[in-house]
Amino acid sequence: MKKRALISVFNKEGILDLASYLSGAGWEILSTGGTSKHLQENKIPVTDVSAVTGFPECLDGRVKTLHPAVHAGLLARRDVPSHMETLNKLGLGTIDLVCVNLYPFFDKVQAGLSLEETVEFIDIGGPTMLRSAAKNYRDVIVLTDPVDYKETIAGLKTETGLSPEFKKRLAGKVFDLTSAYDAAIARYLLDEEYPAFWPLSLKKARSIRYGENGHQSAALYFHADRPGALGGMEQLHGKELGYNNIRDLDLAWKAACAFGFYPKGVASQENTGSDNTASGNTAPIGSQDIAQLGLDAGNSGKKICCVAVKHNTPCGIALGATLLEAYEKTYACDPVSIFGGIVASNVPVDAATAAKLGELFLEIVAAPDFDDDALEILKRKKNLRIMKALRAPKETHEYIAVDGGLLVQESDKKLFEKWEVVTRAKPSPEDIRDMIFGMRAVIFVKSNAILIVRDEAAVGIGGGQVNRIWPAEQSLERGAKVTVDGSPARVLASDAFFPFADVVEAAAAAGIKTIVQPGGSMNDKLSVEACDKYGIAMVFTGTRHFKH
Repeated sequence: MKKRALISVFNKEGILDLASYLSGAGWEILSTGGTSKHLQENKIPVTDVSAVTGFPECLDGRVKTLHPAVHAGLLARRDVPSHMETLNKLGLGTIDLVCVNLYPFFDKVQAGLSLEETVEFIDIGGPTMLRSAAKNYRDVIVLTDPVDYKETIAGLKTETGLSPEFKKRLAGKVFDLTSAYDAAIARYLLDEEYPAFWPLSLKKARSIRYGENGHQSAALYFHADRPGALGGMEQLHGKELGYNNIRDLDLAWKAACAFGFYPKGVASQENTGSDNTASGNTAPIGSQDIAQLGLDAGNSGKKICCVAVKHNTPCGIALGATLLEAYEKTYACDPVSIFGGIVASNVPVDAATAAKLGELFLEIVAAPDFDDDALEILKRKKNLRIMKALRAPKETHEYIAVDGGLLVQESDKKLFEKWEVVTRAKPSPEDIRDMIFGMRAVIFVKSNAILIVRDEAAVGIGGGQVNRIWPAEQSLERGAKVTVDGSPARVLASDAFFPFADVVEAAAAAGIKTIVQPGGSMNDKLSVEACDKYGIAMVFTGTRHFKH
């Protein structure tokens, strides 16, 4: 019996080579629509599917292959006599190869089309044929990826044909694809923050040489239906990114963009909390909270931010009137730890800043863009990875793998719920500005986290400790060594409440004048009384920022 192949592809890469071989080897090729026309234009004989089904395409092509003549030919087991007898009785033939790829829903869901337009790119017949063929993979070759055409042709040319292992892998690729495809559709159509099944549609970007350590394998995946900030980054120079590089880059970029995102040509922004995708200008974390509470304090307008990250925690973060100023303040926070770290900025890198960056060994520099002369300077570092970031972070949820599952939570975008001065002393306007900066920055430091701030710059960072006094002591010690314009730090920001008065005691000894923290401890009164004793102003925000 003459073998038959059904070919219906949106992506026509490599399809002529496959179809030419099959036709030349005596296979009958069944096809539909645009694929049929493409093959015929290239002199490859084609039988229209409607000639097999005895039923014309209808509903604007929505119904073409959804027919027993197709699916019986795919699902019939050749080793089951009753199946073959049924085909003979019904006058149906087998289909021995299916080559199908799907309507580009992954792309179209990102194209800003209307609901009605987007739904038209949900493929029905394609996934149905693929699933039928994959279920019967011992008898039916099923192809979804042009990368497999060459090996398929080579296998068919052998006396034994394709190996069972290869056919099984092809079938597995079907369900790998269709599960991601269905997940993207589910995520698009569902209006639930936490549905019964969490839909993930991830596509492998590349293998990574190794993971967190040399003995761990790793790979990078991006959402197929929305690449996100990292998926939209362009590497301009340097070695391939490793696993730890990617994790640190993710944190650094999120921290930098917590103060806004300014590609070339964006001069300022309003603190409305909106996302202006036309200009690429994204409002900072908590800007809506600030506006609603009437806490302007110089927080409107452009905020140039520079962040240094080492081992997935900031070792410096600052704002400046220029990027060079922001970088120098960031560097001053911890000149030791920045070595071998990652630097990110939310504005394009200029030559003056690039020259300073070039004085250090850094793993990565990331920014919305790079001036030509800045790029020339940075490229002198052979291995430095230079990342051009095309978009700000926009993910609404975060995922943490646990053994056997996934923890899912809303991203931490709310800065504070209230602004309650709980002490007799009141913060100055300058201190309010630094308190707001400190709370934005401390979000990205591992708990327990304490930041010492002066002039919108972290001068001491302590985090990742199992109690609150240790990071307080660490950051205060560091902050005492770093001054901005000769002035000592005045502000301490904490990611969570104080269970004891010990942090206030340490802050008072170091000369801190203002503390901002969420509040909510059973022992809040002890901290407030200690602040009043030392003349320190304290503000409760009502919003905790644990980062584990």
